[in-house]
Amino acid sequence: MKLSVLDQSVSLAGSSEDAAIRDTLELAQHAEALGYHRFWLSEHHSLPTIVGSAPEILMAAIAARTSRIRIGSAGVMLPHYSALKVSEQFRVLEALAPGRIDLGVGRAPGGDMRTAQALNPHTYGTAEHFPEQIRELQAWTSGQPHRGVVAHPRGPLVPELWVLGSSDYGAQLAAHMGLPYAYAYFFVDGQGVEQALDLYRRLYQPSERHPQPQPTICVWALAADTEEEAVHHALSRERWRVDRGRGVLGPLQSPEAVAARGFTVDEMERVVEPMRQRAFVGTAAQVKRKLEALAAELSLDEIVINTWAHDPAVRRKSYSLLAQAFGLAETHH
Repeated sequence: MKLSVLDQSVSLAGSSEDAAIRDTLELAQHAEALGYHRFWLSEHHSLPTIVGSAPEILMAAIAARTSRIRIGSAGVMLPHYSALKVSEQFRVLEALAPGRIDLGVGRAPGGDMRTAQALNPHTYGTAEHFPEQIRELQAWTSGQPHRGVVAHPRGPLVPELWVLGSSDYGAQLAAHMGLPYAYAYFFVDGQGVEQALDLYRRLYQPSERHPQPQPTICVWALAADTEEEAVHHALSRERWRVDRGRGVLGPLQSPEAVAARGFTVDEMERVVEPMRQRAFVGTAAQVKRKLEALAAELSLDEIVINTWAHDPAVRRKSYSLLAQAFGLAETHH
């Protein structure tokens, strides 16, 4: 099975937001050395936790520092932008890293509506235009003239277009357009994944580039040397999830700070316990077992892993342990 990475440039308490961007670059090089298949970057705006606001710029920096791993957006929030401008950016990226570029697109705002308005005051690209924008992207990224306009630079290779989503809408759209589809399992703790992937496969209309459906999911996982250690480091994200539910957002807290503060009975029952029941957290062997079981259940040959930890070294270690457990270094050519 192929493993890939989704990184969100998470800001850490006691560090600075700009450091989170540089840590993303380090992680990309680390992931390539370990044998991961893709390295994807998310796009969020006006959020104090997830500070990766420009995946296309980060992709260029990663392209310059790597030579094998596929690099992608997960995703560009298309309603904020003109499809032509996005096509041009990704044609440039394809020129920088030929054959390695994934253009993942979503229709969510990646922030609140006030921010969405600030990003695109004309709201031409409101969500209803999303299918039309994807059709434009398909034409322009492939170097075809569309409405008398061409996206440059042209070249022999074309970015691979992906539709991202956490609902049935994206699954149906990807199927209709014959495009690969990535389900954000970690957004919704897996709810609705079977239905979305089933719809996608059932309704899939083969395209020239993708004769077969190509689904994947993105899960949140953390591995450490011992289960206790993994559970301890996962406290940071649990605290964030509890706080997010209360409308309180900020940098990721250290597990020590979270442990010292603890959770209320209500927080444990309502948020933390349900999270732990579904979590991919433990030793590499434990996490591998759970991921393999999920991949078998959903008939997947690739899973994308997102990991948050307050210490960047803990995150790198988690990806290393999983790469080792899955034998990634031996399987990639």
